[in-house]
Formats: sequence, C-alpha cells, structure tokens
Amino acid sequence: MEKNSIGELMDKTMARIREMVDVNTIVGSPITTADGITLIPVSKVSFGFAAGGSEFQTKNGKEGQPDPFGGGSGAGVKIEPVSFLVIRDGSVRMISANAQQQTSVEKFVDAMPEIIDKVKEVLPKKKDEETDTEV
Repeated sequence: MEKNSIGELMDKTMARIREMVDVNTIVGSPITTADGITLIPVSKVSFGFAAGGSEFQTKNGKEGQPDPFGGGSGAGVKIEPVSFLVIRDGSVRMISANAQQQTSVEKFVDAMPEIIDKVKEVLPKKKDEETDTEV
C-alpha cells in the first residue's frame, strides 16, 4: 500500500500518543511507606486525536511533480486518579480517590472486609465438646 502524507501524519500522531500513555499511566508504580504499607495508584486515561490535510495545486506547479501537501494533527490526553490499592499485612483494600462521590452503599461495601475481620475477633471461637477442638 502506498504511503500518503495524511497516513504518515496519523502514524506520527499515534506514535506520540503511545509514548505519552502506557500501562504505567493506568496502574502506577507501587509506593511503599516507612511503616510497610504499599500504595498503588489506579487512574482513568482518556485520549483523542484528530488529523487532516489536503493536497492542493499552485500557480507555479510543474507537470509531473506531486501537488504540495498541507496538514495538521492534534491530540489530547486526560489522566484522572480513580483509586488506590492499599496493601497492608497481606490484605488488599481499594480506596476511592473521589470519596465525596461515593454513596452510602459503596462506602459500606468498601468497609465490609474490615467489618468481617472485627466481628471475627469479637465472637468467641466454638469448640467441639466431644473432641475439644476448635471448629
């Protein structure tokens, strides 16, 4: 397939977008705090691009020469933090970066692992009376 000027323009634009946005932009590098907690940022990435151009004739154009090309392209990238994965003592928890946008139900669902752990700590362990072992 013959390469044309608009195709080359779009290829260069997409290559630049690939340079700006990679997998590390979406799931960031882990950050470890002094007390052993690991935070991993998670982001939402949106991007768009446009390219256009035209070949045109000029007064001084010579027979057999390609027509001049004029074109342009543009791109935009938006990176928005969504949440953080928090790893502490072998357990993983997700904390939303937009806490004010969470509903009560979402907050409850996020807190469920901690609630279950606390209930387990409070409840006495049952023992099997015959074998005297924990169940």
